[in-house]
Amino acid sequence: MQATQINDKTGIYIHIPFCDHLCYYCNFNKVFIQGQPVDDYIEALLKEIRLTLAKYPHTPISTIYIGGGTPTALSAKQLARLFDGLHQLIDIKDQEFTVEANPNDLLDGTKLPVLREYGVNRLSIGVQSFNDDVLKKIGRTHSAQQAVEAVHNAQKIGFDNISIDLIYRLPGQDLVDFNRSLQQALALDIPHYATYSLILEQKTVFYNLMRRGKLHLPSQDMEADMYQLAMDQFAEHGVDQYEISNFAKPGFQAEHNLIYWHNQHYFGFGAGASGYLGATRYQNFGPIQQYLKPLANNQLPVLTSETITRDQQIEEQLFLGLRLNDGVSKAAFKARFGEDLLAVYPKVIPKLIDQGLLRETDQGYTLTTRGRFIGNDVFTEFMLV
Repeated sequence: MQATQINDKTGIYIHIPFCDHLCYYCNFNKVFIQGQPVDDYIEALLKEIRLTLAKYPHTPISTIYIGGGTPTALSAKQLARLFDGLHQLIDIKDQEFTVEANPNDLLDGTKLPVLREYGVNRLSIGVQSFNDDVLKKIGRTHSAQQAVEAVHNAQKIGFDNISIDLIYRLPGQDLVDFNRSLQQALALDIPHYATYSLILEQKTVFYNLMRRGKLHLPSQDMEADMYQLAMDQFAEHGVDQYEISNFAKPGFQAEHNLIYWHNQHYFGFGAGASGYLGATRYQNFGPIQQYLKPLANNQLPVLTSETITRDQQIEEQLFLGLRLNDGVSKAAFKARFGEDLLAVYPKVIPKLIDQGLLRETDQGYTLTTRGRFIGNDVFTEFMLV
């Protein structure tokens, strides 16, 4: 492949597919870590990064995000090897450098120092709930108190950019319980929160239970009430909603995720990871051995690669951009596609405004509060036919 230069803002996503336990709701590409070739995987991952970046020389990296799976399921030694390899391949300075973590992994004092030493400056901690009964029902192995301790441990060692995830519409959850979790989360006084409704994904324990009529979840009305409660509580505590599911204090928006929502470029490294470079989207092999095999022969582990058409890029610009409270910028859209947004959607935009789902601003178009509740219905209106 000919060397290519990417001039847009570019992120790196790195996938660690290993977990100490498998949660009942998760359908991300992951495997139970015991008996897996973890060390071989790390070396192959570093080789993939080296081979890929050689094709995109001098590309400035804006953000690094290591997700999973559970990156902190790796041992401290394995994390150090991964980070040391990354520093040899990437010019890591003061970019946002995020690692996802489970609370259990931040309690024994071995991994947090490694994260700090190698320049990780943002943690995304999977808390999900502060109710121990609910945590057990969704397959989590940490307790609410351990989640609190994990955040405090990270703060003590110097992490000031911390995000936690909370899920609502969980089995056994009601509005009072979710409010308790919100209050506990807010009491931690961290700068970023992600909260989203449970999605039933295929190939999960919860999906199978649902198919058998054995999964009892809060109603859709209760789900809407929980979402409204989250928006109200975060606003009351000075944590601004900047995306449908994300809330942050000023200056702490997730820069890596903003790359996705602005439909910009990112490398995807690791088993099952996806990347988006120029007009090309690609996905790697998911199964570990299928990922390792081509890299053993110095070949990239790409399973599929497709060219994203102009119409598809326009659709994605709307789907992703409208998730943001700032919405889709008229100027950015015209700069990218050479047309006014209203000229591309002369009927859809006025209709959605009349329905109270879309709002025009001086800069662009945003979802209304009502529009956020039915965002997926709004997004489908922008499918180009």
